[in-house]
Amino acid sequence: MEYRKLGASDLLVSSVCLGTMTFGQQNTEADGHAQLDAAFGHGVNFIDTAEMYPVPARAETSGATEAIVGSWLKGQPRDKLVVATKVAGPSRGMDWIRGGPLALDQDNIRTAVEGSLRRLGTDYIDLYQIHWPARNQPMFGQWRFDPEAERSATPIPEQLVTLAELVAEGKIRYVGLSNEHPWGLMRFLQAADELGLPRVVSVQNAYNLLNRVFEQGLAEACFREKVSLLPYSVLGFGQLTGKYLDDPAAIGRLSLFPAFGQRYDKPNVRPAVAAYADLARRHGMTPAELAIAFVAGRPFVGSVILGATSLAQLKGNLRACERRLDNQVLAEIDALHLQFTNPAP
Repeated sequence: MEYRKLGASDLLVSSVCLGTMTFGQQNTEADGHAQLDAAFGHGVNFIDTAEMYPVPARAETSGATEAIVGSWLKGQPRDKLVVATKVAGPSRGMDWIRGGPLALDQDNIRTAVEGSLRRLGTDYIDLYQIHWPARNQPMFGQWRFDPEAERSATPIPEQLVTLAELVAEGKIRYVGLSNEHPWGLMRFLQAADELGLPRVVSVQNAYNLLNRVFEQGLAEACFREKVSLLPYSVLGFGQLTGKYLDDPAAIGRLSLFPAFGQRYDKPNVRPAVAAYADLARRHGMTPAELAIAFVAGRPFVGSVILGATSLAQLKGNLRACERRLDNQVLAEIDALHLQFTNPAP
């Protein structure tokens, strides 16, 4: 297992991060513990969760993922693990989380942190991320900015001041963002530099063969500002395994929760998946191996977030993450990218 510094932080993280958003919905506590054991045994020291997990988000299961991770952490060497979680932002209709939440103000962030610490059974969170911005911006399959959707939002410097207080108190170590755009990242960094506050060390965004939007603006910003990408949805909700090509009703997140995958319900997704699947097979790989290996080899990636619903899937994903693609395969991927540019932004 390769280990890397996360952004400009002192966190040394494995090149694979175990994603846990299925724990408590598709996976039981026993399943979750088995995956955590297997990942840790493989050298994975980085775990990602969120206060709103599992997904799809429901009042009945909210917080269950952190609780499952927390029950596993009790028997582990805490100082050998890097635990990341997230505070839910506003305007997503989840009124069971702090009444909305209506803002990312001091009260909401502090309440969220205390809840996560309690469920995780730990004194500190290594990486605390804003799950999505408080402001109006396109997210989760929306593909253009809509000025008409403007709303009031807690100013970015105010959010960062609260996070800085929590760092000073030892409750969190580093700050990260998620589902963020270049403007938001640069405003957080500007506020940090102007006010002497902690700088963001990572951005957790969707990134895969169907969605390389990160490369158009965030890649340069992250390179120059020493911020790592934590890519999620590496397999495009299972699309990039190719399983939905022959059977659109194949068991998976998109068939179990059809309202959850709007990002991948766009016209060019299917032909792009077919093209990448053909490329993979011509080079002796499964479509999933190609998709994971491509993301794992990107120079701006700090750690690849990989989730699974079975141990067999997890082990296969871990092996794929260690594979490196040659220049010929990468050139063919780029040729297809120019033909099918970001069909699932």
